Amino acid sequence: MAKAYWIARVDVRDPETYKSYVETARPAFVRHQAKFLARGGRTEVLEGKARARNVIIEFPSMEEALACYNSPEYTAARAIRQTVSDGEFVLVEAAE
Repeated sequence: MAKAYWIARVDVRDPETYKSYVETARPAFVRHQAKFLARGGRTEVLEGKARARNVIIEFPSMEEALACYNSPEYTAARAIRQTVSDGEFVLVEAAE
């Protein structure tokens, strides 16, 4: 089974409230075996427009990544995130 990745590009408008998103999402990430490969580190724009925060999260499978995104825990966290940030989230299956 191929791994899958959440790729998120985010501009945070309210960093204090965004911390609540991170804490609320944590149980979903633990339950669905999320592994953070990149989280808000240094970036360099090579082409196009950038966002301030870039995150790559690895999951064991596409099914696990979708289950995390649709879980009750992450649904609650997503509601917080969407009120204090703008961005794009993409789910990508790994090449085999």
